[in-house]
Amino acid sequence: MKCFSIFHSKESRERSSSPKAKVNNNPPPKKPKPATRLTEKENNLKKFSFLELRDATTNFNKLLKIGEGGFGTVYKARIRLSETQTDPLVVAIKKLNRQSMQGHKEWQAELQFLGVVDHPNLVKLLGYCSVDGERMQRLLVYEYMPNKSLEVHLFSTNLPPIPWKTRLQILLGAAEGLDYLHQGLETQVIFRDFKSSNVLLDEKFSPKLSDFGLAREGPQGDQTHVSTKPVGTYGYVAPEYTETGHVKSKCDVWSFGVVVFEVLTGRRAVDRSLPKAQQKLTEWVKDFPADSKNFGMIMDRRLNNQYSVDTARSIAKLGFSCLCKNPADRPTMSQVVEGLRDMIHKSET
Repeated sequence: MKCFSIFHSKESRERSSSPKAKVNNNPPPKKPKPATRLTEKENNLKKFSFLELRDATTNFNKLLKIGEGGFGTVYKARIRLSETQTDPLVVAIKKLNRQSMQGHKEWQAELQFLGVVDHPNLVKLLGYCSVDGERMQRLLVYEYMPNKSLEVHLFSTNLPPIPWKTRLQILLGAAEGLDYLHQGLETQVIFRDFKSSNVLLDEKFSPKLSDFGLAREGPQGDQTHVSTKPVGTYGYVAPEYTETGHVKSKCDVWSFGVVVFEVLTGRRAVDRSLPKAQQKLTEWVKDFPADSKNFGMIMDRRLNNQYSVDTARSIAKLGFSCLCKNPADRPTMSQVVEGLRDMIHKSET
């Protein structure tokens, strides 16, 4: 794939997200919020007893299970966060696998990061439970997201398709969440596991990033990267991270590019049920450049052509720029956010 950037000089980037955009046609840019310290949390996280969470889930009843991963199970529950609260709050409770050391590490990572961050596009951690000893228990309590994940709505045939405008807003919100992690904190955070199943949707389909178990602090000082054992989900992991173990914020940008094409095509990052040439999404879409006559062939058929072709082409160009093999050629998430805002604004005028 020929890699090109839709972002030109630094000067032009500060004016707009695309070379043809004019400042006077765009909404005023949002002022950046002051950086948040990534230090010991000063928040209102509640420490629950194990008994409280066991009772809230009716002894972790299988009928209340709403999700399960390699390191734990998630249950829907109702619980009071304070004695003065009259009505119990609907929450999601994650119970970590006691036998998994990796699960304990992920619990610590989630508590470290979600206990500090505060952004409308990041899932909110409400409390936790920690029990040591032979019957060690590690649990986390989150706000409940009634519309499950972006993955469920993109790929489930039992649910109506996500409308085009909603898809754009989901992409923008998810990008703003990543940008906050990269730029909005005193210490950069690299998500390392950005994928459609980790983009949860609230009652208004506003997206919130979830599952910070693999997140870690980014390079500091003169460092250009952090060296770690490659982790993440196949199909979403940046190639240079897999090859070298060097992780930087541009790895998250690659993962975002993959999700961009999941949203456009309605196809999974990897789908073994398809012919071999189509199984890996990032390889398949290379045959349909954004400006080509055949571009429309990749678009999700469930949209029934109810979308702006020009905006779809622009979104695809942005997605391809995120998938540049050389990380230096990829945009930052700040540039991605700016570009998406501009595209959405143009599509509405």
